[in-house]
Amino acid sequence: MDHFLYRDGVLHAEDVPLPEIAETVGTPFYCYSTATLARHFRLFDEALDGVDHLVCYAVKAASNQAILKTLAGLGAGMDVVSGGEYARARAAGVPGERIVFSGVGKTRDEMRLALEGGVRQVNVESEPELHALSEVAAGLGLSVPIAVRVNPDVDARTHAKIATGKSENKFGIPIARAREVYAAAAALPGIEVVGIDVHIGSQLTALEPFRLAYRKVAELTGVLRADGHDIRRLDLGGGLGIPYTRSNEAPPLPVEYGAMIREELGHLGCEIEIEPGRLIVGNAGILVSRVIYLKSGEGRDFLILDAAMNDLIRPAMYDAHHDIVPVVEPTPGVGQAPYDVVGPVCESGDTFARGRMLPPLAEGDLVAFRSAGAYGAVMSSEYNTRPLVPEVLVNERDFAVIRARPTFDEMINRDTIPEWL
Repeated sequence: MDHFLYRDGVLHAEDVPLPEIAETVGTPFYCYSTATLARHFRLFDEALDGVDHLVCYAVKAASNQAILKTLAGLGAGMDVVSGGEYARARAAGVPGERIVFSGVGKTRDEMRLALEGGVRQVNVESEPELHALSEVAAGLGLSVPIAVRVNPDVDARTHAKIATGKSENKFGIPIARAREVYAAAAALPGIEVVGIDVHIGSQLTALEPFRLAYRKVAELTGVLRADGHDIRRLDLGGGLGIPYTRSNEAPPLPVEYGAMIREELGHLGCEIEIEPGRLIVGNAGILVSRVIYLKSGEGRDFLILDAAMNDLIRPAMYDAHHDIVPVVEPTPGVGQAPYDVVGPVCESGDTFARGRMLPPLAEGDLVAFRSAGAYGAVMSSEYNTRPLVPEVLVNERDFAVIRARPTFDEMINRDTIPEWL
């Protein structure tokens, strides 16, 4: 469920009509619903009610500080994968003890930033990283809690570009080598082994891959405890998918996911960390765009929008589907026609949909891309010297710009011309 609904024939974000925002900030723009963010976070938190747990929002899904501050105020921790994301979380007021630092290529500078600023734990991805972290921690006279990310070789049954738990993926260490790596970690200065980390991919639409991975984690927990390690925390990653179309089979609900965690891991007495991103913010955000032109081609018609692949890259990168709806509700029973929905960027890949059935639209009409909150604005760029899309947060009848659209001068003035030119 989200809070983007038609009222009196106009699509609203909570209590704000989208044309009102468009008139204020221009198009295209991203719009997020506070009520939807809160609802989705609480669904995860309540799914693990009665279990010692922390829901750490995956900052990479959408990293605007207003979103982070909204979720932190509800009790969320943060899962970060870079020094920049760590700094964003801290700037949004998240204390270090609620930040988990993940990521496959942490630098020593990033490690030092997190250790000096405070961190709940570091999820270690490789043996070289483990030794580097030990050097940094010992040099600072600190002891850092760690979980080693194990690769369980489980097929997440998701898009190849967002699968992370198979043996050929770059993430984690093979689970078969876990005992060896944990023994090495326990012997290093500045390292405190506290748990196990696993994450098998994103946009999973079934529980079975999670179940297979968690069973391997449960078995490994027993083995490591027998080896003398104090395994008291299990970081289970994120990955639960969202419905990107109104017609497809719905992914499992957070309550079903929580029940499965209890079934597979509840007997271990460990604190549980989960790191949802997409399910919290995906359906909490939309991208609003305006029709520039209707163009007739050879055997097809094009709907040319002012949004482009640099604003929402998921269709070009992942062949991802987003429902596209008119902001003014169509008349019931009105006919539809197929359109290729495209942007103005000079790339054939700047295509959002092919042959998409849509009601009649005209130049100047507004359309909304649903389920665009995750991996939307955060992956946008200024390709073709197109300004970054502004982001807007709605809270009931109020809305605020939480990232402004830069001017051309602001963009161009970031360049520095050498004195010899």
